[in-house]
Amino acid sequence: MTQPLRIDFVSDIACPWCAIGLSSLRLALERFGDAVDAQIVVHPFELNPQMGPEGEKIVDYLGKKYGRTRAQIEETQAMIRERGASVGFAFGPRAYVYNTFDAHRLLHWAGIEGRQLPLKLALLQAYHGDGKDPSHHDVLVEAAQSVGLDGEKARSVLTGGDYADEVRAEEREYQAMGIQSVPSIIFNQRYLVTGGQPVEAFEEVIQQILAEGNAGA
Repeated sequence: MTQPLRIDFVSDIACPWCAIGLSSLRLALERFGDAVDAQIVVHPFELNPQMGPEGEKIVDYLGKKYGRTRAQIEETQAMIRERGASVGFAFGPRAYVYNTFDAHRLLHWAGIEGRQLPLKLALLQAYHGDGKDPSHHDVLVEAAQSVGLDGEKARSVLTGGDYADEVRAEEREYQAMGIQSVPSIIFNQRYLVTGGQPVEAFEEVIQQILAEGNAGA
């Protein structure tokens, strides 16, 4: 019997561990085949909400925020590339960090249009894979079109400032719940998993949920 599974995925496009975590989660779900009918709902979180439109060099940004040296940053990025490759996500060069608020607004609209997860994947690829600027409206519209969304409507959403209040409200909601880091993944509104976990970790959580569902039945 197929069990429904709601997965709330709180994340930021700027977060490499979110790309890893989402890839791991999707691989874990594939292992269950028809046993699980999963609905992944994406929610906004901004790691750098005060970032200006010009962005900032990753080395400078991480150095100021975490006190890391260039060597430490390069070592971490090498580990991230390795972890990404293990779950099928190829990280490319990322020299800058950008503001992602407009991307979150577009994702909110994509959810209304039924294309939220595909757009999320396209945006993660655009930034982490291709090194594109996810704050630039041309990049966002291109990603929207690549997943079957109307480009003119996407640009209208972006230029008009649509869904800004809704995104802010969601961000406050999850912060009030205690979410302080991403990715934060909530299964069936009960089980919280944080970080870019390996496939096996997600598989174990899903298996536990399935077992509890079968016991309840």
